[in-house]
Amino acid sequence: MTKTHLTRYGISVLLILSTAAALNVAKSITGGLKSQGVEKACEDNCQQYLHWDLGLVGLEKLLIQPNDMLGNLLSSRGVEYFKIDQLIRAASSIFPFRSIRAGKELTIVTDLADSSVQALVYEPDPYRRILFHLEDSIRVEVQQKETETKVETAGGTIDQSLWVSMDEQDLPYELISAMEDALGWSVDFYHIQKGDSYKLVYERKYVEGKPMGIGKLIGAEYTSGTSEYYSIRYNSGKHDGYFDLEGRPMKKAFLKSPVEYSRISSRFSNNRFHPILKRNKGHFGTDYAAPCGTPIRAVADGRITAASYTSGNGNFVKMKHDKTYETQYLHMSKFGPGIRPGTMVKQGQTIGYIGQTGLATGCHVCFRFWKNGKQVDHLKEKMPPPQAMEPSQLPEYFKIRNEVKAMLDGVDVKKAPVVKEIDLFQS
Repeated sequence: MTKTHLTRYGISVLLILSTAAALNVAKSITGGLKSQGVEKACEDNCQQYLHWDLGLVGLEKLLIQPNDMLGNLLSSRGVEYFKIDQLIRAASSIFPFRSIRAGKELTIVTDLADSSVQALVYEPDPYRRILFHLEDSIRVEVQQKETETKVETAGGTIDQSLWVSMDEQDLPYELISAMEDALGWSVDFYHIQKGDSYKLVYERKYVEGKPMGIGKLIGAEYTSGTSEYYSIRYNSGKHDGYFDLEGRPMKKAFLKSPVEYSRISSRFSNNRFHPILKRNKGHFGTDYAAPCGTPIRAVADGRITAASYTSGNGNFVKMKHDKTYETQYLHMSKFGPGIRPGTMVKQGQTIGYIGQTGLATGCHVCFRFWKNGKQVDHLKEKMPPPQAMEPSQLPEYFKIRNEVKAMLDGVDVKKAPVVKEIDLFQS
């Protein structure tokens, strides 16, 4: 081989090596995008991915990492810069590149014949997918996934706890919160008994046939001993909430507790041994224990009269609800957003967070309740009734009530699983 040929050969090798190095640099730019390989997105007998023929295209899934740049990803796969610029411009008014988030998956559709990028598919949430097209015309398409809301029933008997029972039924935990909204003014969920049972009628959302979460709880029944409690959802425009079988609102003027999913660690007492002061003194409140940082909610509509700190109470909030009732919440770690004297708050609004400030040995809130200026045990108080539904509304309500109650009556709590789809009811 002549010297000239050797020189040309050496230059060719250098060009190949430099090209490989450049590709490695491009790969390192998008190194955070962890490839999971080229794969089919459907079952073996499926020949389509969206509108693409899987005999003609390949699919590569990438997990987007922080600081990844979509432009760099495309250029490292051979997409010309002018096309990338056109795609960025097309996306700007529909779904900008900057809206793509780390931790999400990106699917690259490539032509099996020449490995050219045909499209990118990104799903920002369970209900949409974004298609960045490069195969024919450069464009961006937003596809709404096929969604469906079905009405289902479920039920169970409590052996250990409500959580365990629902887990055994493979029911979403969101239903517990929904049950508290529907029945929390009548059922003491902090003292559930073994053998209690529940029945539910609820909406479940499906996206392309897959369950994606719970919608409205339409009806609930809870049985404890010989007592049965029903709650039916009804929205007339003026009234929107849960009602009993007679059309009386389930929602009372006051919530039973200022904290969800807590336990009572100390009750109202005229003579209790104080764990810090080491002496007996009155404990004119009810302690609800929960992890520090748990939201504390206002038990009723009212106005904040104090949001301050003392050595005994720690961070505390006091509220006036009307001429008769006041409430106080002690030992907070911090106040809720915008909570200050004079602020009007709604029932259920977060006014602070569980802490152990002041004379407190653990994470809890001491909840105090005043009636006509005197502290009383709120658990023993007969609270004022809520506003009743107008008689003219009752016939329409009873129609819905009968339909929902028929579903509840059809649930067998002794069978497992007891979740079934209902086709006839229109929520």
